[in-house]
Amino acid sequence: MWTHEEICLAVTRRHFLRECGIGLGKIALASLLTDAFAPGAQARQRPLNPLAPRQPHFKPKAKRVIHLFMAGAPSQLDLFDYKPELARYEGQPIPPSVIRGQRYAFIQPTAACLGPRFQFARHGQSGAELSEVLPHLATVVDDICIIKSVKTDQFNHAPAQIFFNTGFAQPGRPSMGSWIVYGLGAETQNLPAFIVMSTGSGISGGAANWSSGFLPSVYAGVRFRNQGDPILNVSSPAGIDAKLQRDSLDLVSALNRHNLQHIGDPEILTRIEAYEMAYRLQTSAPELMDLKSESRQTLEMYGCDPDKPSFARACLLARRMIERGVRFVNIYHEGWDAHNDVAGNLRNNCAATDRATAALIKDLKQRGLLEDTLVIWGGEFGRTPMVESNPTRGTKLGRDHHPQAFTIWMAGGGIKPGITYGATDDLGFHPVQNPVHVHDIQATILHLLGFDHERLTYHFAGRDYRLTDVHGRVVKDILA
Repeated sequence: MWTHEEICLAVTRRHFLRECGIGLGKIALASLLTDAFAPGAQARQRPLNPLAPRQPHFKPKAKRVIHLFMAGAPSQLDLFDYKPELARYEGQPIPPSVIRGQRYAFIQPTAACLGPRFQFARHGQSGAELSEVLPHLATVVDDICIIKSVKTDQFNHAPAQIFFNTGFAQPGRPSMGSWIVYGLGAETQNLPAFIVMSTGSGISGGAANWSSGFLPSVYAGVRFRNQGDPILNVSSPAGIDAKLQRDSLDLVSALNRHNLQHIGDPEILTRIEAYEMAYRLQTSAPELMDLKSESRQTLEMYGCDPDKPSFARACLLARRMIERGVRFVNIYHEGWDAHNDVAGNLRNNCAATDRATAALIKDLKQRGLLEDTLVIWGGEFGRTPMVESNPTRGTKLGRDHHPQAFTIWMAGGGIKPGITYGATDDLGFHPVQNPVHVHDIQATILHLLGFDHERLTYHFAGRDYRLTDVHGRVVKDILA
């Protein structure tokens, strides 16, 4: 009998390869064939430039997206979904048959009804009902599609925001903007294809809302700051001229490409692109952010002071971004979480956003951009028909989180204008006509951009993933 040490000494590398080489070759070939013919293999075969423009599955209606995300969840019952029955039953509890099995963050299901806080009126040829705190949106109501029957699976802010943006309630999945850039590539080399701005006090879901998840990080959203340089360190430090910087970047790029050739890690491509994008942004970003080139009429239409951060400034920047080839723009306006004084919350937030929102629609339309730009407005869920009043928490005349039914609106990019879709019951509690799940919204957005949401996939951890997970249907009734 040979000892273990004698076996190890006798089996040389040459002997191992001679005896096992055929078997290893078969294993290697099987691995290559498995990878080549595995589901989603074509999606993994990306060009050397991960942001190269690509064609979608079919001819799109929209080429780009502006998503106005009202983080904190605006009250649909006080803005869009007028319920006179709520006023009639104010102070009385919701019938047990309606609230059975419901959970809420801060109130009991037996809490009393709270009627609409504002007057409503019909506007435009469509006759859509809007709250009095949306006077500017009323002027473009015939250009938008109001969807009153949206529902979600999540009833807390962070998971609901992440769910709306990524199709999954936990961090780690690619965001909608990332999927779109992954599918379409970039139209510009001078700005990021996916840009994020925020105009409020903080986003519960954080960067998970615009993360690329398991997609290569080149597809992640790039957050622009409200003041100063839009991106930190975009300006060269003192003593660094253009030639020295270019020479340095060329050397770094050569080293990275050498590593890419030997390692093949797609994150190296991200690093190369990040260096080059930062260099180009030194010219493109200042020009983009200089709103003084806009006419006085345009600035007044948006209600924008070009030197002060605001939602209006972000909306005007969004229009300038898509003109320059940006694919997906997210604007987060936080602060709609009205657990206390829902009327005061809505007055303040609508005063900050309504004028600029309507101006964005008008501006895109008059420039011929609305036709192929999809605009989306809404939050992560709705607010309860019941009142939230809790002296120990200092809340009074507020509304709690309501995932069962809420309202968003969409415009442009192949959406049928001037319609209201879906309906809720007399108390605004449940959808009773044409319910629309968040996954349906995501499927519809991808459809408008030319994608079959079941075919836009990425192979990761042994299976193909998609934005809509394993759900979703295109809401065909709202398509133009």
